[in-house]
Amino acid sequence: MLKIAGHHHISMITKNAHENHQFYNHILGLRRVKKTVNQDDPSMYHLFYGDLTGSPGTGLTFFELSHAGRTHRGTDAITRIGLLIPSYDSLVYWKNRLDEFHIEHSDITTYGDTDAIHFEDPDGLRLVFLNNQDKSIPQEWTKWQDSSVEMAHQILGMGPVELTVRSLDDAEKTLVQLFGYIERSRSAAEAIFQAEEGQLQGQIVIVEQDGPKEKPGRGSVHHLAIRVKDKEELEQWEQRIQEFGFPIIKKADRYYFSSIYMKESHGIIFELATDGPGFVVDTSVEDLGTQLDLPPFLEERRQEIEEKLTPIE
Repeated sequence: MLKIAGHHHISMITKNAHENHQFYNHILGLRRVKKTVNQDDPSMYHLFYGDLTGSPGTGLTFFELSHAGRTHRGTDAITRIGLLIPSYDSLVYWKNRLDEFHIEHSDITTYGDTDAIHFEDPDGLRLVFLNNQDKSIPQEWTKWQDSSVEMAHQILGMGPVELTVRSLDDAEKTLVQLFGYIERSRSAAEAIFQAEEGQLQGQIVIVEQDGPKEKPGRGSVHHLAIRVKDKEELEQWEQRIQEFGFPIIKKADRYYFSSIYMKESHGIIFELATDGPGFVVDTSVEDLGTQLDLPPFLEERRQEIEEKLTPIE
């Protein structure tokens, strides 16, 4: 039986790759596991952050668009990203760390029924730290010993991702009937769906909201990628999605994983991405993210590409 194993990665827009790196690597302590380019437009950086090796479910990725204007928030968009941390003590640690770097944040509060701290990145992307407590995480998630953040309080991986949409019922059909998510809870205007029962990792929160559609800019989310096992399973998902009535808008071999892309009924893009081969296919674990890595089909253009990019460090 086909089954989604949770989040793979999530991709956003940043206005400035250097500031983005400073925030996610130096302040949040995530490892930059891949410095590459947008394969569809090699004139822009595509940065990947995650755990030691960028394991599926830990990946935050950013396209640099230096001309990006501000995001006009609205509905039919991905509107918040949860970051799992180990404990309540970790929330206290992060509250103090955000203060140290003069980053505005909420007090320790709750998101759903989970202890949380809300804050934003330099582009206005809405983030929330969540206490994972004793809930299990994928065994492949591995902490990075060279992080600027203490090992005991490092970000574990992605938690719930929030989608704001006009129709909760339509979103439910996609998540439950197509992808096989489990409905954990529901109220009049909000519902929580789980890829893995009882786990925060892989959750999707749906918030129903009328009003204008979001106009994306810096700090907006381009797409959410969810996990499939391998290329064989990806082909089965392609057929299932089309039979469900959604067109496949793109198929791609990204070298580090293979993908298909679809738009659900609100226009939100989902990518289905394979677990492998992963980011160490062209780089040692020790050297991940330290140089500009290009997929083989772009390697012959390396000099041209590098000349157009502004150094990050």
